[in-house]
Amino acid sequence: MRPLIAILGPTAAGKTGFGVRLATELDGEIINADALQVYRGLEIGTDKPPFELRRTVPHHLIDILDPDEPYSAGEFVRRARPLIDEIRARGRAPILVGGSGLYLRALLEGLSPIPASDPEIRVELEERCSSEGLASLYQELLEVDPDTARRLAPGDRQRVLRALEVKASSGRPLSFWIRQKPLGSDRLDAAKLGLTVSRSILYDRIARRVQDMVKRGWVAEVEAMLQGGIDPGVPAFQAIGYRQIVRFVRGDWSLQEAVEDTIRATRRYAKRQMTWFRKERDVQWIRASDLERGFPSLVQQFKSGGAVAR
Repeated sequence: MRPLIAILGPTAAGKTGFGVRLATELDGEIINADALQVYRGLEIGTDKPPFELRRTVPHHLIDILDPDEPYSAGEFVRRARPLIDEIRARGRAPILVGGSGLYLRALLEGLSPIPASDPEIRVELEERCSSEGLASLYQELLEVDPDTARRLAPGDRQRVLRALEVKASSGRPLSFWIRQKPLGSDRLDAAKLGLTVSRSILYDRIARRVQDMVKRGWVAEVEAMLQGGIDPGVPAFQAIGYRQIVRFVRGDWSLQEAVEDTIRATRRYAKRQMTWFRKERDVQWIRASDLERGFPSLVQQFKSGGAVAR
């Protein structure tokens, strides 16, 4: 059976390129483990692999949802597990690529017993968000569930409200439930490869990538979606960068303010990602600067069947 490979690390570390190279060498197919590349229309701001590349190397779980549809770790697991079996049945290697630590953990370790949604509490939180503002509710989350709050972006409306909903309905914070013994599905063995980049280099990459996205037409992308009837409050538009560009398009901020805030928010997100991934077990960490030199031996490890972790 072909090994399951998971490529993880912070945003802008080079996971996409690494995954494509590995898939090419190992006759593999990529399963997207990013929470935003699932949305149609969000091309530039999610830094999706180019269409030409997706035709060369099969990619899965990209462009599967409309921007107003919610996505969760549970939904990711429901879709990803059969894909792994299908890819292996074709004699190919399934390669997970993405920066969502919670999604990867849910898939590999199993889902935690997080309480189901409570419609009444959710409606109340939605109303409070409209009247008080998301910033106020995020501050509340910092008080009742600081671990989850630090993991989330302050502007991630969908997940901030969900975390408060869990606390209100169960009496326990979301972080408590995530730590519980997973339910149901068996754990999956995977070779976990983590990319690391020095903080100064990573922060510079983030700044240059955001600026490049703007040059490539990020503003026009957001404008077209808004003009097409997409509500600024949909789940997809809560993503870092999109909510800032929306504020520019609506005249609340200058473009410079939107870009600078996006860079700051992305850097904070990268820091949260690394905090999460450092707690993962059995990760083979690779410095991005050493990847070129060590890539041939890494490929040989997998071809000889000796690189599966755990």
